[in-house]
Amino acid sequence: MKKIFAVAATLMVAVTLSQAAHAADFSKQIKARKAVMQIYAFNVGQLAAMVKGKMPYDAAAASAAANNLLAAATMKNAAMWPKGSDASAPGLDGKTRAKAENWTQYPKAAEAGKALVAAATKMAGAAGNGVDAIKANFGAVGASCKGCHKPFRAPKK
Repeated sequence: MKKIFAVAATLMVAVTLSQAAHAADFSKQIKARKAVMQIYAFNVGQLAAMVKGKMPYDAAAASAAANNLLAAATMKNAAMWPKGSDASAPGLDGKTRAKAENWTQYPKAAEAGKALVAAATKMAGAAGNGVDAIKANFGAVGASCKGCHKPFRAPKK
């Protein structure tokens, strides 16, 4: 009877540890949020190239980039940001640069997201109106990116 109890207890511990290890696998969430950041960067990069004269201004392309940025910024992506998926979590160093402050200072992180939505909304409304309209709104977009990255993302190693 003692052996059966010991085997059962061992199995329960193994199942519990297995579930805990599975629950801590945030690879899909991290991959998804990195993809969203690439979408941001690609579209902001197109707008920046127009502002810097490295790409000719094209109203349709500018509007598309700005609207893509807005679509990505307004996407419901909470599932990509589960608590515990930051760089300080066991096994995640080097896989993400997200800081724990994303969750410990959540109201601030949410405000940073709202700032991006506000800046992207203005950019989407202006981008088709000439390169000067992009320039007039570009600073707010950059500031919103920095407003999240500086406090909530660790620097590259």
